[in-house]
Amino acid sequence: MFLGTHAPRLDDKGRLVLPAKFREGFSNDVVLTKGQDLSVVMWPASEFQIYAQRLREASRNDARVRSYLRVFFSSAFDDQIDKQGRITLPTPLREYAGLDRDVIVVGADTTIEIWDPKAWSTYLAVAEPKFAATAEEVVPGIF
Repeated sequence: MFLGTHAPRLDDKGRLVLPAKFREGFSNDVVLTKGQDLSVVMWPASEFQIYAQRLREASRNDARVRSYLRVFFSSAFDDQIDKQGRITLPTPLREYAGLDRDVIVVGADTTIEIWDPKAWSTYLAVAEPKFAATAEEVVPGIF
């Protein structure tokens, strides 16, 4: 489980040193994809395979499903964490998420999200006030 928020920097080659506590949750193999809300999602390869299997169950007769699958899989990159605990964020994903030097790395349970700091702040400004009110809708039976 990946938890917490960190603020590392990308180096000149677009590499990100993962926070040490996040490295423990990965084997060396990772998959990077476009995420919702203009973020980059980093998956342990095993979690990506589980999610991909769930996507295979969706009906390809639905145009929304076909569109999602095309964008999702065509934007995916596989990578390995190097000995220094770094991954390389491919240029198309950096451009999609507006990532430059400073980034925000967010633990999101089974994945990690990588955000532009301004985009993360903007997202939180909208999402946090709604957080308490949506708990019952998101997690049935919690209250």
